Amino acid sequence: MADDRDAGEEVSTPSQTTRANRILAVAAVTSSFSPLVYPQTPMPTTCCPILELRQYTLHPGKRDVLIELFDREFVESQEALGMNIAGQFRDAGNPDRFVWMRGFRDMPARGVALNSFYSGPVWQTHRNTANATMIDASNVLLLRPISPNAGFAKSGAARAAVGTSALPASRVMATIYALNAPVDVNFIQFFEQQVKPLLIATGATPIAVFQTETAENNFPRLPIRTGEHVLVWFSRFASEEQVRAHEVQIGKSAAWNDTVEPTLRNYLKSPAERLVLEPTARSLLR
Repeated sequence: MADDRDAGEEVSTPSQTTRANRILAVAAVTSSFSPLVYPQTPMPTTCCPILELRQYTLHPGKRDVLIELFDREFVESQEALGMNIAGQFRDAGNPDRFVWMRGFRDMPARGVALNSFYSGPVWQTHRNTANATMIDASNVLLLRPISPNAGFAKSGAARAAVGTSALPASRVMATIYALNAPVDVNFIQFFEQQVKPLLIATGATPIAVFQTETAENNFPRLPIRTGEHVLVWFSRFASEEQVRAHEVQIGKSAAWNDTVEPTLRNYLKSPAERLVLEPTARSLLR
């Protein structure tokens, strides 16, 4: 594993460009889904027009080490450059997986912000410690909402302070549909009219729905998954018990088992991937 990787991802040699310095000078540290305003694009009503869903495979026993470092050093330092750290999580089904989401207002902003952060002082100071926790950090999906209002609603809640240790009881479920073809109007209609009502009825109301962003990776030193077509939906549960209750209800649903799920399988390239995520103490999405 190269030493200059973000949690296993390659970055450039430290240097601060004039552009990066200007951004650092004027950026305000945010405590909610409030991206830096770029004049070329109207302010979005949701977070985030561009979203990275990042799954990191870690060395055994190193997840809490990375989370402590991430929550202390890598939240405000990225948000000051216009990124949105939408959520960071323990994967409940894999003790060696860390999942987090990072959002941007558009692809040009992504390129500027990532270059500024990975050539900047915070990453250069802590990258070796972060890298030492990781086996692989290339499982990254680049996404966009399926419609203008399908992203995460902006939160007015304040992020917990650095050093907070109390963990929320809530859970976030991320379900990834790997599709045979790009998301189109027919699949969106099927999801909205048949899948979503059953999810709501069984307690898993989607709070955001994303699809593959097809733009070329404009920061190629950080790899993303390519050549795939996905739809990813997220739901929130107040507790682990509510997750289990949803699983029981949808497992017993005749409409799901006899009609919706068989139709869904026809669209899928591989079985749906479901992540049950435990928010960290400082995760904004919880």
